[in-house]
Amino acid sequence: QVQLVESGGGLVQRGGSLRLSCAASGFTFSNYAMNWYRQAPGKERELVATITITGGSTNYADSVKGRFTVSRDNAKNTVYLQMSSLNPEDTAVYYCNTISPNYQHYWGQGTRVTVSS
Repeated sequence: QVQLVESGGGLVQRGGSLRLSCAASGFTFSNYAMNWYRQAPGKERELVATITITGGSTNYADSVKGRFTVSRDNAKNTVYLQMSSLNPEDTAVYYCNTISPNYQHYWGQGTRVTVSS
């Protein structure tokens, strides 16, 4: 079965950095684009970043563009989100996501990121 497991979240001060990881299993990782979403308390889940199958193309939400970098290591079945210049508005639970050929969405359980001021 498809499984996505996020890790790397924690508490960081404003201006700091974190790298999130998402370990994937149960599907052919190298055949799937991957996404990162986040959800802050009381807010909708927001698409943060997308990376294509090979990692050759990425897209970012305007709110994180220039500060976050998504990457992947297909040999390790892992997608990463490198976050820099963090601010309190980045505080959220971060989820990785993928979409199957029959359009089923798969989600991890999320990892919490808290940015203090």
